[in-house]
Amino acid sequence: MSNNKLNTFARVRALKDWRAVTFSAALLERMLPNYLLFCELTGFDDGKACRTCLDLIWESVSAPKSKINFAVQLEKVETATPDTADFDNYGVYPAIDAAIALAATINLITGEDTQGAVVTSKLSQGSVEAYLLANGEADDASVKHHPLMEFEVEVQQALLDELERDAARAKVIANARHIALEAGISNIGLALNDD
Repeated sequence: MSNNKLNTFARVRALKDWRAVTFSAALLERMLPNYLLFCELTGFDDGKACRTCLDLIWESVSAPKSKINFAVQLEKVETATPDTADFDNYGVYPAIDAAIALAATINLITGEDTQGAVVTSKLSQGSVEAYLLANGEADDASVKHHPLMEFEVEVQQALLDELERDAARAKVIANARHIALEAGISNIGLALNDD
């Protein structure tokens, strides 16, 4: 494992409260398009439950007094998580990673898993690694140096830089969301739809 990767996870682990949730939400903005494309191609789900859940996660950090029943959201996400046994296309794997990361973020918010941001960080990097290995763009030796993986680590580092700043909450949240969406691609390189 590179120092960069260890450094990233150690920094993520140090994030607390809304900063940890914001970090996870920003990564989810880059993971969810993989899930939505999978749904579009397979007809598995309309993807609305997961998109709505991510919007509610953003709302929970932007408007902390808002009352959101995350137990209900977690049930919806679990129902909307595909099973590898039901699909024979590769897209099911990044879709599952996105759904699990969504659940991990809910568990972070509800206090069920204080390391939810680390789980999301690892799932996002793992998604990229698995994608590159599966399509033959990289092997175990070269995957860390593939541009897509390097970009994933750069995005996570940029988010951490932003979240570690002592700035107004609203500005940090807006900047984190911007960093996540700026390149216009998902973590595995799919173009984001502007819908």
